[in-house]
Amino acid sequence: MENILEITELNKSYEGFSLKDVSFSLPKGYIMGFVGQNGSGKTTTIRSVLNMAKIDSGKISVFGMDSVTDTIAIKERLGVVFDSLYLANHLNVKQVQDQLKPFYKDWNSDEFLRRIKEFDLPEGKKIGTFSKGMKMKLMIAVALSHNAELIILDEPTSGLDPVARDELLDILAEYMEDENRGVLFSTHITADVERIADYVTILHNGRVWFTGTKDDLCESYAVIKGAKEDIPSDVREKCIGFHGYRNGFDALMKSEDLDQVPRSIEIEKASIDEILVYIAKEDKSERHSENDTV
Repeated sequence: MENILEITELNKSYEGFSLKDVSFSLPKGYIMGFVGQNGSGKTTTIRSVLNMAKIDSGKISVFGMDSVTDTIAIKERLGVVFDSLYLANHLNVKQVQDQLKPFYKDWNSDEFLRRIKEFDLPEGKKIGTFSKGMKMKLMIAVALSHNAELIILDEPTSGLDPVARDELLDILAEYMEDENRGVLFSTHITADVERIADYVTILHNGRVWFTGTKDDLCESYAVIKGAKEDIPSDVREKCIGFHGYRNGFDALMKSEDLDQVPRSIEIEKASIDEILVYIAKEDKSERHSENDTV
């Protein structure tokens, strides 16, 4: 299977934060949900892919080309949608096209105008007056107008109403009808990932916690609930993010360990959102334990 994006042992350090040996790949023809709590390193990873951040070590390959030495050729074939518009607010739609067209040899003006009409974007208004949903559609129109083969979205649905989010997901589904394309979709709204993603990569504290198919992720973990006295100590040690309260407990557990769980304990399929919550609880619990031993 050919990969449209490959990241291998990526390291990047800032003061107080670092990406550590981040590795994952996106096969051509698929959508990857890129998730993790705020500060996990998603935006830093994306900036590294776009060569907007100088990496300390590792390798990033897009379309089989090096992200640093071949950055211009890559960006010709890449579309990017950020959570905020990167264009000057005083421009109208026509002026946006006039500014961007010279940068793309495959720019298609007819396609751009068709998308503008399809997305109901006013051609004469300044884009600074656009709603967030309209700005997001404009960025996608730009990406589709130069035949981008990979679209990278960094928190595009943040702050969007449900209708605008639904429209975005429909646009991405249409875009992926061409199996030579790919989408890397960074978001904290995991319901969107569960709806459209084929693959999922979870970042936690600058490291890859999971990468693989969405089905593998959901099948690999389960939520267990019950009375605290019903869970043996050796089983409890295998729990992730154990949360005890007056009337019982809940926790995340690997599916491979579920055969050790007593029948009195309830087992439920874990959603991506629940997995992220239990990862955070586990991290918080470990920090408390470290502080207790100091």
